[in-house]
Amino acid sequence: MSLPAVQSGPAAGKCRHCGGEVIGEQAYCCSGCEAAHHLIGKMGLGAYYQRRIIDAAQRKPRPEDLVHVGDLGAWVRNIDEKTAELTLMVDGLHCGACVWLIEQYLLQQSGVISARVSLTTHRLSVRWEKGRCQPEALVEGVQALGYRLVPLDPACLSSKDEAGVKALLRCLAVAGFAAGNIMLLSVSVWLGADAATRDLLHWVSAMIAIPAVAYAGRPFFASAWSALRAGRTNMDVPISLAVILAPSLSLFETFTGGQHAYFDSAVTLLFFLLIGRFLDHRARRTARATAEQLLALNAEAATVIDADGSLRDVQPRQLLAGQRVMVVAGARIPADGKVLTGNSRVDQQVISGESMPVDVVLGSEVFAGTLNIEAPLTILVEKVGESTLLADIIRLMEAAEARRGRFVRIAERVARYYSPVVHLTALVTFLAWVFVFGMAWQDAMLIAIAVLIITCPCALALAVPAVQVVASQRLLKAGTLLKAPDALERLRQVDHILLDKTGTLTVGRPTLQRCSDPAKLAKAASIAGSSRHPLAASLRRAAGLVMTLDGVREVPGQGLEWQGPDGTWRLGSTRFTGQSDSGAAVLTLYLRDPSGQTTSFEFADPLRSDAAATVEELKKIGPVEIWSGDRAATVAECAHLVGIEHWHAQQLPTDKVRRLEELRQAGKHVLMIGDGINDAPALRAAAVSMAPASGAEIAQNAADLVFQGDRLAPVMGAIRTARVADRLVRQNLLISLSYNLAAVPLAIFGLVTPLIAAVAMSSSSIVVVLNALRVGRVK
Repeated sequence: MSLPAVQSGPAAGKCRHCGGEVIGEQAYCCSGCEAAHHLIGKMGLGAYYQRRIIDAAQRKPRPEDLVHVGDLGAWVRNIDEKTAELTLMVDGLHCGACVWLIEQYLLQQSGVISARVSLTTHRLSVRWEKGRCQPEALVEGVQALGYRLVPLDPACLSSKDEAGVKALLRCLAVAGFAAGNIMLLSVSVWLGADAATRDLLHWVSAMIAIPAVAYAGRPFFASAWSALRAGRTNMDVPISLAVILAPSLSLFETFTGGQHAYFDSAVTLLFFLLIGRFLDHRARRTARATAEQLLALNAEAATVIDADGSLRDVQPRQLLAGQRVMVVAGARIPADGKVLTGNSRVDQQVISGESMPVDVVLGSEVFAGTLNIEAPLTILVEKVGESTLLADIIRLMEAAEARRGRFVRIAERVARYYSPVVHLTALVTFLAWVFVFGMAWQDAMLIAIAVLIITCPCALALAVPAVQVVASQRLLKAGTLLKAPDALERLRQVDHILLDKTGTLTVGRPTLQRCSDPAKLAKAASIAGSSRHPLAASLRRAAGLVMTLDGVREVPGQGLEWQGPDGTWRLGSTRFTGQSDSGAAVLTLYLRDPSGQTTSFEFADPLRSDAAATVEELKKIGPVEIWSGDRAATVAECAHLVGIEHWHAQQLPTDKVRRLEELRQAGKHVLMIGDGINDAPALRAAAVSMAPASGAEIAQNAADLVFQGDRLAPVMGAIRTARVADRLVRQNLLISLSYNLAAVPLAIFGLVTPLIAAVAMSSSSIVVVLNALRVGRVK
């Protein structure tokens, strides 16, 4: 949804600029919003946008980077007679400020009804009244702001992210190579080389360090420059200053034959900082993968049946309500609607999370993104595009993703106070030594650099990541993959647990439990040999090696029929085989032979071996609930077996997210465990989430942790690890702060050289890492 316009009187708990969530009594959610709000106050909103447009125009985007006006028709969708919608992807989004700027610019245009930009999927959706504005003008305005608009293609995002990862890896490789070689040269200087040898080694170090810093420091330099241009600072500003000043002064010392050069400190510092930046980039990239895969579910062309009976293929976004669409077997349904003709089975894991296909007949409701399995269907389109249930799921994930931006805003707020204090401290130290104590400017500059280096929050920055790395390795050995950087912190706070049933408490694969006539099992498996139904596959697994019969006819939505030498054999549902439906929770197939004798095959999705024991452990943490899309009888039986009192059946993704939101409003920290595509929004919306490796790929990408195997024990193992990790994080923070409180005064009084500062900074980091290794002792 779009952010509110700038208002004179902000609501309590909302940012005065963008209306986003703030912490405590703060007026703004981040320093960028504060700067923009004051700038708009001075210039006016129109002048502010005009300035941004002028700045963007000076960058002169290449013609090939723009969406050509003639290409827009394929991406414009008519909502009704008066309203149209345009959906494109925005390249160049970096933060919430970019989202706010684009949305606010579009909302200021005459005729625009709504504008929404997703930071996760980079999608731009704008609606306007026909005749009041033109899409070409809207696109040109956004591109004038400096953003590149491209057709809606998830592959475009992937290629862009891949290029960013490769660029960071190149910077990391250059910094690591330079740091290793310069450190080897510095060892000779430290061991007391003569003046001539020392100068030679300094020159060689300079020839390695200067190009390495210039190349590998670009991510930090660009970030610092962007912040300074916006009239604010961030943590990259002091880092950039130290990284630039240290080699610059070292180069001056090398030119003048001085004794001190600190190329090793600058390059080594840069190397470790790039490691952290690379890991952060990978985490963000993983978060975007979930929404991209959901978008890909509805990327297939739709076959429209026109009034004259002719067929034509269109993109799903171009469908209109009231059209007829043909969906062949094996294709995904392109829009929400109802079945007009045909009987088939539809895989609705996107909606219900259940592995069993659903029978659909005349009048049955079907949803976009679900898979038609058996026979062709004709569907009457009722909802398309952003109105479909699949689009609702994507929006829920995007909304949940936005709530987690709170941690980023906290970091920016800390940087707003940290950076000016560090800069001011270094400047005051330099001026005091030069003008008050009469020290030479070179020596005073060394002291100021020592202050910048020793106040670098490397140990503080490692306090949490070091524990996370060791904890993630420990969890990986136990079969659990930690995906989100702050998952352990959130896992420690869990006091309420929500579980899916199928594939979470159960193994997710129906297995044959009972056969009334074992002699007929081989016959049933032979008839089911060519069927793709999950129960047919279970029959084949139970029977072992059997020969598939030829001439088996599949009756959509009912079962299989085979004409044998002795008559007709039928395998399928109660109605298909002439049986009465008992309404029990047990899944049952029936085999009727030519004489009319019936054999029943009962199936069940067995519980994980330690499900009941794990649930008992989870109850010690907080209330445990089951929220499943399965039938009530099946969910009730499962809840009884594992000892869970509170359960809910036939729940949609929106129901699960609504329950999570209720618990969040009540102050609960909820752990969500699920495995299906339909669980993805809930996994994103929960305070922390886990998914089994046997689950859907989208669910694994949405979850914060993924566990292997057929047991639930890794859930409790992860919680125990999170608690130990939290204790060690607090210890590391105490170590880091104690180091700064002790070392900074020594650096200010000139008792610490840049080299000693680098050693002290590295030593504090080593202590933090050694303390983090204790996570590996968790049993």
